[in-house]
Amino acid sequence: MKIASLLSALAAGALIAQPAFAANVKVTPLGGQDGELCPLDRAMIFEDPNGTRILYDPGRTVAGADDPRLGKIDVVLVTHMHGDHVGNAHNKAPNSGACDKPDTSVSALPNTSAVNIAVAKNAKIVTGSEMPPFFANKLKAAGGDPKNSILARFGASVKIGGVSIATVPASHSNGLDPEYIGGDLGKNMKDAGIAGYVGEATGYVLKFSNGLVVYLSGDTGITGEQEKVVRGHYAAKLAVMNIGDTFTTGPTEAAYVINDLVKPASVIPSHVNEVGTVGGKVRPGSRTETFLKAVKVPAHVPLSGKTMEFDSGGMCVAGC
Repeated sequence: MKIASLLSALAAGALIAQPAFAANVKVTPLGGQDGELCPLDRAMIFEDPNGTRILYDPGRTVAGADDPRLGKIDVVLVTHMHGDHVGNAHNKAPNSGACDKPDTSVSALPNTSAVNIAVAKNAKIVTGSEMPPFFANKLKAAGGDPKNSILARFGASVKIGGVSIATVPASHSNGLDPEYIGGDLGKNMKDAGIAGYVGEATGYVLKFSNGLVVYLSGDTGITGEQEKVVRGHYAAKLAVMNIGDTFTTGPTEAAYVINDLVKPASVIPSHVNEVGTVGGKVRPGSRTETFLKAVKVPAHVPLSGKTMEFDSGGMCVAGC
């Protein structure tokens, strides 16, 4: 009886300890240089405690579908069709070139890296606006399943692998480069200087199986939805906020979004459009430094290849 009681106690202890260990969401940036934050860094992998892996905006720093850092990918999220997010070209290999001069000489046209990765990994591409039909056709042309292009339009959500995915507005342009279209139509559009219509750019709100709610801003300016929808309805606890200026919110504007509108427990700056770190340390005088000084919640710099773990309340508990 004593042995049976001991075994039961050990088993119960293991059951108690396992959720505590596995209850965190892992966030791994896939940037241009290991251990740094570089100008083109956009991509991040979010891993749910249940193993579901979501690639956010593959951009140009993921070295194609064969990038060994990818591993299993279940979902690819694309905020909008600009090449630095959807991936019109990519690094020859991880760490190609330098932080300030990356080697993105491999073209992904006309498919995009998002499509190539989704086909190779048999992953879903989740987008909003009018982007899903475009991706469905690209998946089919590349030998994938067009049904893997999934719509999540504003005000609705889809659940994949236990993770709820909703789109929210992002104030940004979203023209489809004619090079993705090709042929005479693409040439005529390019000559005329016009882009295809694929609807509005988006951000995302993800709710993971441990209860963590994450806001992915995409390229955006300041919007009322950041307060009313992202905070008021979804109650996001972790934000990934673009701070790159000119094309998206600048560092002080982004800090206002975090401090006064979204009010998460912590934030990860992204899309810095600069050499944000040198030797893994924030570069003095950078936008990144300006944002870190202005924001009132814990801010965690996304160093490429360094995994951070966040609990259900949005606090970093490992790797930060």
